[in-house]
Order: sequence, then C-alpha cells, then structure tokens
Amino acid sequence: MKRIKSHPDIASHTTTMPKKKKIGLVAHDFRKMDMLDWAEFNRDVLKNHELYGTGTTGGLISEKLDLPVHRFMSGPLGGDLQIGAAIAEGNLDILIFFWDPLQAQPHDVDVKALLRMSVVYNIPLACDRASADFLITSPLMDEEYDRFLVDYGKRLKDEAK
Repeated sequence: MKRIKSHPDIASHTTTMPKKKKIGLVAHDFRKMDMLDWAEFNRDVLKNHELYGTGTTGGLISEKLDLPVHRFMSGPLGGDLQIGAAIAEGNLDILIFFWDPLQAQPHDVDVKALLRMSVVYNIPLACDRASADFLITSPLMDEEYDRFLVDYGKRLKDEAK
C-alpha cells in the first residue's frame, strides 16, 4: 500500500501504526451481543492483534473468543475515559465502539469525549457493524500505516490571536 504523506500546513507529525494493531473494543449494553457476534466472526483477524476493552465487554470477548483482552474499568465507571486516555497517549490504534443510538447513557459526556479523541488523534473508528467489517478487512490491517496528526495546538493559538 502507498504510504501517505502529511500536508505540511495541517499535520504536526506522523506516527506509524505497527502491523500488529492495538484495537479497542467497546459496546453499550444493548449492543454487546452484536459486538460478541462480530468479534467471533472476525476472531481469525483479531487474534493477530492486541485487544483492549472496557470492563464487561472486554471480559465477554475474552471468554467467548478465548483470547487475551486488556481490560479497563466499566465504561460508566471510567472505562470510556481510560480508553480515551490510551488513544491520547498513542496506546490504541483502532477503536470499534458499538454504541447504542436509541438509549441515552448516564455517561453520554464520556461517550462524546471518546468519539472526539478518536477524531482528534486520527485513529480509525467504527461505530457500527458495517464500518467495523470494512475496517477489519482493509489491507491496511496487516501492514504498517503512517497516520498523520493535525496540529490542533497551532490552530488554537492562531484563533486566540
């Protein structure tokens, strides 16, 4: 695959995702069974990567797939924030987040922050099964990928002038 080149006016730098990706897996209660079914269907791909999940979701996936999953706290108890911090620290490459579009969550602000972190740090994000299917079957899953980061700090400084 052709590696991307950063646009010098918007990118502060690039970071290289390794062949073995660090994948975050998160699902709200009414989406957990969908996530489990999706993960089981894609087990052969997922087993080649490092998996991370919030409390219950991570435990269910680990048990069902018999694969190691690094577990954070439950989403409403801080797990969403932990996943967001892992993204900001460069410790997650991809996020598969099956969120529930029909039910308000008591931690909606955390959910929104997690989605925002995914965009700010330019990591692939799938919020539904079709997007997750496209993402997991991409040829980029099995090779290094240069991901550029927008210099939002520069933008904020410019706007403050």
